Amino acid sequence: YNRTNVTKLLEIKEAYEIFCRTTEMELGFDQVGDVFRAINLNPTIEDVENALGNPTKEDMAAKKLKIEEFLPVYTKLVTEFTEGTYDDILEGLRVFDKEGNGTVMGAEIRHVLRTLGEKMTTQEISACMDGQEDMNGSINIDTFCRYLLEEKKAE
Repeated sequence: YNRTNVTKLLEIKEAYEIFCRTTEMELGFDQVGDVFRAINLNPTIEDVENALGNPTKEDMAAKKLKIEEFLPVYTKLVTEFTEGTYDDILEGLRVFDKEGNGTVMGAEIRHVLRTLGEKMTTQEISACMDGQEDMNGSINIDTFCRYLLEEKKAE
């Protein structure tokens, strides 16, 4: 292991132990999503259930995992989990499309990027928004979504 892997493993182990409810150090299936979120992943419930092998509601409530059983679930989730699909980004931007015409105001998007979630710097925002606004300061949602996904692939 390199230093990054060891650090990540320790972070996972610490989060796992914090959420354990049993003296046998077992984690409930229903807590797996919480552990992922504690280590800065943001999977959907569907992503978590898929990584767990699509358990029944009863299994979600009753089954437990030891740390050595949790690690393969973590690996499966990280390899299969993709954040920010076209539809996710489109849905997020449509919230700002007040006229319902497929455009949003660039100023509004800049404000959101600067203040919500993982806040971006002015330089990052400028790089992201460069060439996306028309003369009125509007952004075409569809074009912007495709641009963001292309940028993500290039990383």
